[in-house]
Amino acid sequence: MGKRNALVLLAAWLLAAPALAQVDLDAYLKRDQYERIKISPTGEYMAVTVPLPDRTALAIMRRSDKTITAKAMGGEHSLVDDFWWANDERVVVAMAQRLGTQDAPFATGELHAVNADGTKGMLLASPRGVDDMVGIGGKIRMTADPAVFMIDPLASDERNILVSSMRLTTDPLTYVEKMDIYNRRRTLVASAPVRNASFAVDSAGEVRFADGSGYDNVRKLYYREARGQDWRLINDQSASGIVMTASGFSVDGKTAYLTAQVPGGPDAIFAYDPATDTRTQLIRDPVADPWALIERLGSQEPAGVWFMSDRVRSRFFDETSPTARLYRSLEKAFPGQAIAVTSTTRDGRLAVLNIWSDRNSGDFYLFDTEKKSADLLYSRREWFDPAKVSASRAIEVSARDGMKLHGYLTLPLGKEKHLPLVVLPHGGPFGIFDAWGFDDDSQMLADAGYAVLRLNFRGSGNYGRDYKNAGARQWGKTMQDDLTDATRWAIAQQVADPARICIYGASYGGYAALMGAAKEPALYACAAGYVGVYDLEKMHKDDAAHSRSWRSWTNDWVGDRNALGEVSPVNLAGRIKAPVFLAAGGQDERAPVEHTRKMEKALKEAGVPVESLYFKSEGHGFFTEPHRREYYTRLLAFLSQHLGGAKAK
Repeated sequence: MGKRNALVLLAAWLLAAPALAQVDLDAYLKRDQYERIKISPTGEYMAVTVPLPDRTALAIMRRSDKTITAKAMGGEHSLVDDFWWANDERVVVAMAQRLGTQDAPFATGELHAVNADGTKGMLLASPRGVDDMVGIGGKIRMTADPAVFMIDPLASDERNILVSSMRLTTDPLTYVEKMDIYNRRRTLVASAPVRNASFAVDSAGEVRFADGSGYDNVRKLYYREARGQDWRLINDQSASGIVMTASGFSVDGKTAYLTAQVPGGPDAIFAYDPATDTRTQLIRDPVADPWALIERLGSQEPAGVWFMSDRVRSRFFDETSPTARLYRSLEKAFPGQAIAVTSTTRDGRLAVLNIWSDRNSGDFYLFDTEKKSADLLYSRREWFDPAKVSASRAIEVSARDGMKLHGYLTLPLGKEKHLPLVVLPHGGPFGIFDAWGFDDDSQMLADAGYAVLRLNFRGSGNYGRDYKNAGARQWGKTMQDDLTDATRWAIAQQVADPARICIYGASYGGYAALMGAAKEPALYACAAGYVGVYDLEKMHKDDAAHSRSWRSWTNDWVGDRNALGEVSPVNLAGRIKAPVFLAAGGQDERAPVEHTRKMEKALKEAGVPVESLYFKSEGHGFFTEPHRREYYTRLLAFLSQHLGGAKAK
């Protein structure tokens, strides 16, 4: 069929099709009421994270009347990375930072503490320095102190927590210290035998494992029997070919739980006996890696694992344990939902439950373990009715080389076949993966009448070492072919109308969108790139300049700089036939705006229709509500013009 005839048929279809309701952007732009919640050991208070326009804060409320009694927050663009009830009265807060909505938050090494009644608030530690003045948030001076990260709240110690500290340099040495949460005093406990270390402790708060890597990015796991004893190398990735990490200990300290890669498939959980240096496999899923550990009620001991496949599924080491029995009863009470106990009171009477799914972004309940009753505390987004939200179903696609690929398909409510399709590759790309859950972009696009295909192409996380490693040095090659094969699968399944398919993504997804349009010019009717990277030679040069370890990673995973020009969209604009929409932020450090400007220039020189949107003040993904509104309004209008879906209100 000629291009002119195809356009005539598309125009006729648009005239004959019923008008779609406009997409209500307010529902997607509105901030959650709260994000996370943990109950105090006594049950008197609840600590919650609260999203604000330019940061996320922590608030403490009295449970009896919901009165806010205390708060803690960092500076602009800061997030609450995690928080802990260190004792009955005091909360410790770890901060993170995110400079754009497409950035992965990174912990900053800043710790705050405040009492539940609002007293004794202080900045415990910051790499920018801390003065001696006590007050909410404290004061920061511009000096280079170590970054400090929580390891363990030390449940048996009312005054101290266990932290790691490191200088914010490339490939730093790491130290374990005990910190007094009332006066900031720190005492050295241990030093790590490896750079960039993280630690695992037993139930007594003793550091037993250290895991890290040096300039070569080779992971090593060390073990020690007790404080003061020598570290013993348990796993060296260069020798074993696998990565192994410590996940926790049994209460008696005799059995450790390790997560280890397994050649040929997903990772597994092992029981490790330090006395005999032996491992026994406990749990392994045939498809997915362990997603998160389930802790035994009232303890930090692992009791089981969640796996992320067609949905979130739980498995336990002992199905007869009290923890397993509680979860199984809750799963019956909330069918089709994922369930997590976020915190409990010390006596175990009250527990906070997080309930979520692909159609529910999260409900929090207060569960009485004696009465077996659950009272709704709040919904993160009560304005979404799960019955009116599209489901996301798991799919499996065979790549052209026979590799089995996994992903999710979201369809507009009540529609199944011959739909306009948006292929939505994720960012990262390595180790990142699309998950089962409420996904804003997928739901917004389904709202507009599109089928949405999210594929975890090779290189993605969650499906084992070999699945991830298959993406190494495959930018624009087999990783891109996976997206092409999944698109053709959707056509073969009669889900997608072959004349109405767009590829759209952010960060690496933006690269994949433009690369897809260049590599398969007849397959896509349009392409959209948001804060993308389009010149891989520039990206390689910039990344390699950061540190020796980053240079090694870039060579290993992206490839040789001299070979990247042939898979850089800025050099392939002449192959692109579909209209393109580009958006970027002037303050983007991860995907500098020069990538987008060069891509736009190349497209214009090649005669490709291109629209663009720039905000000088934004970073890697737009933060402010007006900017996000304009971006999604423009995106939906662009897709509507070329695929026929709904526009924004």
